[in-house]
Amino acid sequence: MVQITNTILMIRPVSFRMNEQTAVNNFFQEDIEIENSRINSRAQGEFDAFVKILRNNGVDVIVVDDARETDTPDSIFPNNWISFHANGTVGLYPMFAENRRNERRMDILEILEERGFVIENIMDYTSAETEGFYLEGTGSILMDRVNQKAYCARSERADEELFIEFCEDFDCMPVLFTANQAVDGKRLPIYHTNVMMCLGETLCVICLDAIDDVKERKNVVSHLKKSGKEILPISEVQMHHFAGNMLQLLGKDDKRLMVMSTAAFESLTKDQIKVIERRSEIVHSSLETIETCGGGSARCMMAEVFLPRS
Repeated sequence: MVQITNTILMIRPVSFRMNEQTAVNNFFQEDIEIENSRINSRAQGEFDAFVKILRNNGVDVIVVDDARETDTPDSIFPNNWISFHANGTVGLYPMFAENRRNERRMDILEILEERGFVIENIMDYTSAETEGFYLEGTGSILMDRVNQKAYCARSERADEELFIEFCEDFDCMPVLFTANQAVDGKRLPIYHTNVMMCLGETLCVICLDAIDDVKERKNVVSHLKKSGKEILPISEVQMHHFAGNMLQLLGKDDKRLMVMSTAAFESLTKDQIKVIERRSEIVHSSLETIETCGGGSARCMMAEVFLPRS
């Protein structure tokens, strides 16, 4: 079992904008006063530049264009509706926002099979939507594949019972906690685990300050240390610059890469950069429009592909 991959799926947007349906509990989103067509054009430019940087570093990026007719403003974040596993299983996930459910496309599975990937089984959790329960893929779930653990911050988009069911299906130990952020003087749940936590092979970048419950914080730290992870804490301010939204990938000649946005990189201290660079080369790209309007960053844009090849 491996923790990181060389292959990712990315969806190029055609109708990107601030999604009013996700803004109700994604407090990272902000409205900007320009027309949607210009927002989408900017997002496409950032997307294309990001893909080019990744490919230049040896990452195998499978790009699929979003479907124009579905009106899916958040399609640029595919990791929330699908996951790909080394045993040939594909996970399909229930989405909080109704307009995000249209992002699920079975033709993407066909595209992967045409490229030689083997799909043996589909674990479909999407029926939970009808009962008002959600679990948004690797946005909600951070998998430690080597140590068979899964970390999840409870939120409206991460139902506890559904997460436990996922862990039973994928044979991994659940590590549950609540992660909060300051919003207008209140502590409210962070919408996705992967904006406050990044899990690499031997390093975990995490905003421990977001875990208000001391017992839960200690439990998360204990699990990480027992699994041999060095913990790199980031502040809530850095988290809001998407410093928790990183992803470790394999590049050329199995070089380890830590991929993040330029905003995330610029929020890090010199000492934090040194800790990351002991294990990985840092790769970053400007995603300002995507981060501002979408409330997600580099990691959200990449769905890792661990499927076996035929």
